[in-house]
Amino acid sequence: MCFRALCCKGPPPARPEYDLVCIGLTGSGKTSLLSKLCSESPDNVVSTTGFSIKAVPFQNAILNVKELGGADNIRKYWSRYYQGSQGVIFVLDSASSEDDLEAARNELHSALQHPQLCTLPFLILANHQDKPAARSVQEVCLINMTTLCLPCLYGPKMILNLFSFLFVSILNLLFSKLLLVMEFA
Repeated sequence: MCFRALCCKGPPPARPEYDLVCIGLTGSGKTSLLSKLCSESPDNVVSTTGFSIKAVPFQNAILNVKELGGADNIRKYWSRYYQGSQGVIFVLDSASSEDDLEAARNELHSALQHPQLCTLPFLILANHQDKPAARSVQEVCLINMTTLCLPCLYGPKMILNLFSFLFVSILNLLFSKLLLVMEFA
């Protein structure tokens, strides 16, 4: 065996890359989530008005995330960015008004039924758990997502969890779960 093979390492093995789409209403925390995962300063976060793409590195994979703005006038164009996605991140504000939760429910159900997304893994994050008005997972499911469990049984693989940017380790764990689901999809 050649001595060079023992002492000279080549480039590290390529990590698999996955293309995801990140959707949710304005103010749900999509931009802050991605900034936190990319170790960027939260001070520079500006709400997304169209879309942005971020490469989020993990130890065993890279997630190329298309974040789509959540304003009313932009949501109607979301489906144009779904093609090629291998997973979906849906962020909702668990401390928002009943009307906003209803709008989030409608958008989530629309995404769950979309032909390009209906078989993909979904990571549904109930954000803003550090706010006093935040709802629990049970409240989010019962109040807002009453039919959420039905599609789960028949199509998408879903992970629903609470989170706050105060606990980055929980976010990393949730994304690790999503990666596992995508690897075996």
